[in-house]
Amino acid sequence: MIMIRMRAIVPVICLVFLIAGCETTGSGQKTVIGGLGGAAAGGLLAAAVGGGGTGIAAGTILGGLVGGAIGNRMDAADRQEAQRAATQAFETAPSGHSVAWRNPDNGNSGTITPTRTYQTANGQYCREFQQTVTIGGETQQAFGRACRQPNGSWQIVS
Repeated sequence: MIMIRMRAIVPVICLVFLIAGCETTGSGQKTVIGGLGGAAAGGLLAAAVGGGGTGIAAGTILGGLVGGAIGNRMDAADRQEAQRAATQAFETAPSGHSVAWRNPDNGNSGTITPTRTYQTANGQYCREFQQTVTIGGETQQAFGRACRQPNGSWQIVS
């Protein structure tokens, strides 16, 4: 259960970064965006690891709760800094080298560390990564995978 929670956090955080990077309204919308992204990621992760209907439902619920909490606590500047670090890490950081970010206004911070780069059978480049996020002194760590899209951008895929 803890492993599922840890693995579900990265996609949630990254979805919040990628989808809501420019959101500047109140915390209610951040919670909804984080919750929806977390629910989707949790359900997909549970299905990917072979969870049955109950496992998928549990992953969806857990992902929604975790994603909502993270989304509520990260502001637009946090997401912008984290997105900038993720882009730099995926584009230029060698495997094993971290790219850090920090919001000087609230002290929230994190790192993105590519751990492996590979090419899929269809020629798409992907990078596995480790991510940490520290908000209010509480650190969460998780793992994920991002793949380069045809337009050159990176998309979190797990």
